[in-house]
Amino acid sequence: MIDVKQLGKNGKFFVIAGPCVIEGTDFLLKTARTIKGIADEFGVPLVFKSSYDKANRTSMKGFRGPGLKKGLADLALVKKKFNIPVLTDIHEIGEVKAAAKVADVLQIPAFLSRQTSLLREAARHGEVVNVKKAQFMAPLEMIHVIGKMMEVGQKNIWLTERGTSFGYNNLVVDFRGIPEMKKTGCPVIFDGTHSVQQPAAKGTSSGGTREHAPDLMRAAVAVGVDGLFMEVHPDPPKAKSDAATQITFETFRQVLRDSLAIQKILLKNR
Repeated sequence: MIDVKQLGKNGKFFVIAGPCVIEGTDFLLKTARTIKGIADEFGVPLVFKSSYDKANRTSMKGFRGPGLKKGLADLALVKKKFNIPVLTDIHEIGEVKAAAKVADVLQIPAFLSRQTSLLREAARHGEVVNVKKAQFMAPLEMIHVIGKMMEVGQKNIWLTERGTSFGYNNLVVDFRGIPEMKKTGCPVIFDGTHSVQQPAAKGTSSGGTREHAPDLMRAAVAVGVDGLFMEVHPDPPKAKSDAATQITFETFRQVLRDSLAIQKILLKNR
């Protein structure tokens, strides 16, 4: 299995991909098999992502997932069956120890990226911690996030750009933030699917413009990200969460193909 602590440190591009939320055990296994197969086609290291609970829903009508116990069991099965590391969101301090026993990477959702106690608990128990930069935070503010975690001994920290609030129900990406966050020395990842989200735009759920996600991901690779994060679903319009922004398997394949081509050009011209 890939050593997640080495990802982003050796100059080799990697990807975090998977469905937004676990929609059932069979669904998760089939999706993981396909995503791993595509990543293997291109020789790109994969960290498989899915959430056992989507706590940050627009309304009470939003699907949240199978919950901590069942969700972690499903992720453990993916990890064992396909020999790939897994990443999942954590939302509360009480979830951290259980999640850390399964997940190779603990992820702090964007809205929680300033929550000191959660950050420090994740830092104490996680092998790697990936922090989504909040939509309301400047890139250089992430140095304080890093400091909170390093103070308790965590050295394996990833930072993820996922867009910045631009008025109501809209996000924009300032690509200057990627090189600014890279100054911290932490691997920097670009979340291409959440960056095209339109929060709460549909009233009881978020909207989005999935057609723009590949363009933004290509741009992020050109700017120099260490990895890409994207939510991938076999039938995005029917997804139980983030239906407007998840991408298809074929789009995932095309993004990887384009990303490696861009990297090749950049390396050639250095």
